[in-house]
Amino acid sequence: MLGLEAYEGCPREALRGATRRALENLVRLAIDEKAALLLVAGDLYDGAWKDHQTGLYFASQMRKLREAGIRVVLLRGNHDAESEITQRVHLPENVRELRTDSAETVIFEELGVAIHGRGFPTRDVREDLARSYPEPVRGLFNIGMLHTALHGRPGHEPYAPTTLEVLIERGYDYWALGHVHQTEVVHTDPYIVFPGNLQGRHIKETGPKGAFLLSVDQCRVLRAEHRPLDHARYWDCRLVAAEQDSWDDIVIKFRDALLNGLSTAQGRLLAARVTVVGRPVSHGRILREKDAFIADIRAMGLDVAGEGAWLGDVRVETRAPLDLVALSRANDPLAHLLRAIDKAALDPVILSELRAQLADFAAKLPKGLRELEEFAFFDDGNALVPVLEDVKELLVSRLVLGVEEPH
Repeated sequence: MLGLEAYEGCPREALRGATRRALENLVRLAIDEKAALLLVAGDLYDGAWKDHQTGLYFASQMRKLREAGIRVVLLRGNHDAESEITQRVHLPENVRELRTDSAETVIFEELGVAIHGRGFPTRDVREDLARSYPEPVRGLFNIGMLHTALHGRPGHEPYAPTTLEVLIERGYDYWALGHVHQTEVVHTDPYIVFPGNLQGRHIKETGPKGAFLLSVDQCRVLRAEHRPLDHARYWDCRLVAAEQDSWDDIVIKFRDALLNGLSTAQGRLLAARVTVVGRPVSHGRILREKDAFIADIRAMGLDVAGEGAWLGDVRVETRAPLDLVALSRANDPLAHLLRAIDKAALDPVILSELRAQLADFAAKLPKGLRELEEFAFFDDGNALVPVLEDVKELLVSRLVLGVEEPH
């Protein structure tokens, strides 16, 4: 949620409250489906609480489950490891937290279920916890709960690393995994599942978010289905402009994409990033009147969705409908300029000098903007390379496509 203050008209409260609304949706689903158990495989909290209201809110939701006769088993992950969360509030008796010093088994005889698991004592757990899990209990439905990245998942630290073979060899009937935010059914016999998080938290966590609902009979999983529970949905809209597309054609393409996105979101707030790419003939005009083009995209969003969608970033990354390689092979001033930019992108010394020259400008940026992805090149020399490519495209568009195109 970093940087939201930088956006005019951003529904900040709706986005910041979305994680709690998603938890409420989960509790409602459990009650409506008359669930027997709710399992939370770590990262219930994201670091230390700012105040006790966080814990009190969770306790209030768990009391609703207690009133419905639903038990809860949870464990700690890297974000809410025992060393990270030092505050506590009393939780109702239907909630059982698994130990962090060793793996344990919790048996619910009346449900015919045995749950095996262990939480994180500290944030950085690098040992294979699954190898120390207890043997399955005969005659019961055995569930393993584990916070892990398995053998590695993009964008996630390799905490509690293990393998598919280790999990299968345990002999459990189901594995409920935490840590990875993407939904993934890793295996089906037995089921080994990353349900993902309940609510996307930024534009890199797009699409439906929720939990898995299991139907079990005679120690067999009859059905494992993902139920979307997110309150707001992130959507990364990438518009590919064809060569013949005009300004208006691209705006109409966005309208059609937005209608489809709204349909998929099913009434949820759609938080979108729009990126326009391609080499359309209208590139020159779009570049010269970039603010007006972005305003047209935003206006179409308001017209189609009203408050049902929020357009955060609208990025124009179209390119000139020209062959830059051919242009750079010529023997004119433009070719020399293009070759100089290409050389700079390959020279660490020049990249370092450019970053140094930009340092004063970087220091003047508001903190919220400074931390956004598009300004990463201030800290990362490698991130400056695509910026130089943008500069090259900008210069070519200005120098070669400087004549106004017909409106």
